[in-house]
Amino acid sequence: MATVTRENMGTLHDKVTVKLVKEDYLPSFEKTLKQYAKSANVPGFRKGMVPAGMVRKMYGQAVFGDEVVRAAGKQLDDYLKNEQVAIFAQPMILPNESPMRLDMNATNNVDFSFEIGLKPEFEITPLKEKTSLTKYKVAVGDKMVDDEVERVKRKYGKVEDQETISSKDDIIYCTYENCDAEGKVYPDAHTVEDTVLFEKMPVKLQEMLKGKKAQDTLVIRPMDVCTTEELEAFLKDPLKRGPEAASLHYKLTITKIGLLIARELDAELYAQVFPNAEINDEATFKELIRKELSREYERVAKDRLQNEIYELLVHNTHFSLPVPFLKRWMREGGEKPKGNEEVEQEYGSFEHQLRWTLISDKLIQELGISVSRDEVNFDIKKRVLEYFGMAPDEEASWMDSYMAKVAKDEKTIDETYRRLLFEKLFSQLETKFDLHEKEVGEEEFYKLPDAHAAHHHHH
Repeated sequence: MATVTRENMGTLHDKVTVKLVKEDYLPSFEKTLKQYAKSANVPGFRKGMVPAGMVRKMYGQAVFGDEVVRAAGKQLDDYLKNEQVAIFAQPMILPNESPMRLDMNATNNVDFSFEIGLKPEFEITPLKEKTSLTKYKVAVGDKMVDDEVERVKRKYGKVEDQETISSKDDIIYCTYENCDAEGKVYPDAHTVEDTVLFEKMPVKLQEMLKGKKAQDTLVIRPMDVCTTEELEAFLKDPLKRGPEAASLHYKLTITKIGLLIARELDAELYAQVFPNAEINDEATFKELIRKELSREYERVAKDRLQNEIYELLVHNTHFSLPVPFLKRWMREGGEKPKGNEEVEQEYGSFEHQLRWTLISDKLIQELGISVSRDEVNFDIKKRVLEYFGMAPDEEASWMDSYMAKVAKDEKTIDETYRRLLFEKLFSQLETKFDLHEKEVGEEEFYKLPDAHAAHHHHH
């Protein structure tokens, strides 16, 4: 009869030893061999007629090893279930001091040692202390509204062809092709097309291009036309290359020059921007723009508050973790093994995420938060209708077949489920803190320190 013993190796880190006697694995080994004999394909023998000794010789050792390990694993699983041990990941076989030899011809008692990482028991103290937090509300000022109106006018504007490059507002359509110093393009040259506002180009390049027409060309080297500050951005976009391209020659061809003419504010533009609203004057249009901006800032401010709650819970809920076990698991437990250096680099963010997983799992359970399949379906439907500019209760004849397709898409279902679960979690969490509203301007809001930095010194 197998025996299982457990001893401590460190913080939340235990060693579990499974001692097997031969009765624990021999019967299943013999049974598996018999099954092999029935199905083995060996040239010269009919299926199922291969002599047992031959099967044993060919497959025995491999089958024996598998069965012994399986028997040990099953004993370990039963033990962890019966003792209700909450563990991280999977138990890992401990590298044995003396290498273990499994030999089907010498069946004796076998010991397996596993290491397990135990999940900690903990209290979520920041909720007990009812910490106070600031809930920001971004005031949407007139300047923000005016800027947005300008952006909309340009977005819906039209481009008029220009003869030559003359204004900072010109839009330059061009191609870049890899070439030699004389401008002869290489046969398999790396070619990119680019559309860019003239004033966004490197300053020196602007000087070289002023007054040029469509179809004019230049031979340039990025390092010659860019300052150190401009170079990195220019290589990344438009050239989509790394630092090695700084000294290469490129043939720049202007394909077209346009000027963006912003739209006038009129009934036609209002209808384009807000198809479902009745707008007769500029004031109403601006009011709707203000509402849109307010909604967007509400979302950004809400994200900030949630992020703050997340960081506060992760950094101020104190519990230990089985670090050596987790690091070994990171090294060996993934799809491909990692080196120590890589593990050390990744461990910080891995631990941060793991702490949040433990805390949020506990909260979801304690607060009784759940999401039904109907809620998931309703949310997916609502989002699709919104995407097509329809109301949530509008009838769409194609919806049933669309939802039937989504039902098979586990990724979408799972992502929606998790999003709704965490939305519910955070809206409950907001009630557990002492929240103070504070109105700030846009600039002030974006200058606020980020929550991660603010809580990092608690470590």
